[in-house]
Amino acid sequence: MEGGWDQARQISRRLGHALSGAGRSTARATRAAVRASKATAAGTARAGLATARGARKVGLATRRLTHADGADRTGLGRLIELSAANSACDALVTIALASTVFFGVPVGEARGSVALYLVVTMLPFALLAPFVGPILDRFRSGRRYVMAGTLFGRGLLCFAMAAAVGPGDLPTLFVGALGVLVLSKAYNVSRAAIMPSVLPADITLVSANARVALFTLVSAGLAVPVAAGLTAWLGSAATLRVAMVAFLLIGVVAVRLPRHIDSPDLEEEGAAPRWRTLLKVGPAVAEAVWANLAIRVFSGFLLFFLLFLVQDEQVPWLAGTDPLIDVTRTIALLAAAAGLGGLVGAAVANWTRNHSPQVIVLVMLGVTSVTAVVTALLFGVWTALAVSLVTAFAQELGKLALDAIVQREIGEEVRSSTFGVVEAVLQLAWVLGGLVGLTMSLTESSTAGLVTLGAALTAALAWLLVSRRGRLRAAEARAAGRHLADDDSGAGHEGADRAGERTEVIDRTKPLTNPHG
Repeated sequence: MEGGWDQARQISRRLGHALSGAGRSTARATRAAVRASKATAAGTARAGLATARGARKVGLATRRLTHADGADRTGLGRLIELSAANSACDALVTIALASTVFFGVPVGEARGSVALYLVVTMLPFALLAPFVGPILDRFRSGRRYVMAGTLFGRGLLCFAMAAAVGPGDLPTLFVGALGVLVLSKAYNVSRAAIMPSVLPADITLVSANARVALFTLVSAGLAVPVAAGLTAWLGSAATLRVAMVAFLLIGVVAVRLPRHIDSPDLEEEGAAPRWRTLLKVGPAVAEAVWANLAIRVFSGFLLFFLLFLVQDEQVPWLAGTDPLIDVTRTIALLAAAAGLGGLVGAAVANWTRNHSPQVIVLVMLGVTSVTAVVTALLFGVWTALAVSLVTAFAQELGKLALDAIVQREIGEEVRSSTFGVVEAVLQLAWVLGGLVGLTMSLTESSTAGLVTLGAALTAALAWLLVSRRGRLRAAEARAAGRHLADDDSGAGHEGADRAGERTEVIDRTKPLTNPHG
């Protein structure tokens, strides 16, 4: 019996030792886990602080760039930052809608479906855009609130579209997307109209517009991968809700823009009717619009023409056996070239401080024409990339020069209306070019399409140059006529003065020669 108790005590002692050892091991593991968690938390905190410091440095550097050359005093810097945030939010909406049933148009879909997509999505917007400008002109004294209203409106539309993504509500998505397009264009029209009000003394209109375009392009480029990752992780509805919050926040920032960007709503007595004044924009604006129309038609044509040629593998570099160049990589390279061309165009515009915007527009049309012809004759992967880059470059720089011309030549009472009509016409030209590109891609011949559009661009450039030469000659003739008229008038006055002097001399001599007369 005693041996049994001794055995039980030994077993209990061994069990106690085992339990105490297990407890000590658990305690050591717990302490190690605590130390690891503390190290992880410390590392996370250090990474967060480093990220915050890096973001702060980037923000300060960005602020120095946006507020340079007196832009902080006039409000141009704040307008640039607001436009960059607006562009990033638009990119969020675009990426979120790209995967929905409404905008999910595959690249390889039939040309008829893509053409219908172009007409359905772009034509209503282009038809509504001309009515945005006159409405904005009626509220010139509250442009800050108009800009904020476009941001708040897009935020509410994003909320509605986020609710419609799940059930696939096509009417709501269509109306919401159309509303976002119209309000986005209304913001751009308002921003372009107030640019002369925030222009510093040391910056030209072309340079100021270029700064805005450069920062908006960069912010949109940075927002695209973020939006793509967010959409892939949480879905389109969550991305639209993020865009909604962002729109509402920057809408508050828009209200806090400087007050001097608002102008009084003064109607001049005896002023010409609005639409009659709008149709008479002057030769400089008309010339710039026609040149930009030609470039925009070619831009839309080139996008869909090359896209379908590559998709159908009707380009020479896809006929080979090189595995490094396939359809997907070719489309990615063309898109990258177009994006780079837009960035370079905005950067170059910021440097063209002392050059005439009229000359810039015509030079861009000439460069596009030459590039199109050379690409048609020497069509290959490198010339295709070159024409994509040059076309995007010319479109960006030409549009910035056009904006500067409108801001300089058009009075404030119809400036927003002019911008609205110009934007609508350019959008229609791009859609028309896209439809022509779809049609010409049926020929499956790169030479035929590019030669046709190259000849059209050359003809447009020749017509504009001839018209410009005739206008300059007429202006020189009018100036010469006024100069001759001034000379004749001066000679007549001089002759009258000399006659008066002779009469006065004769009157003075009369009493001397004939004192009794």
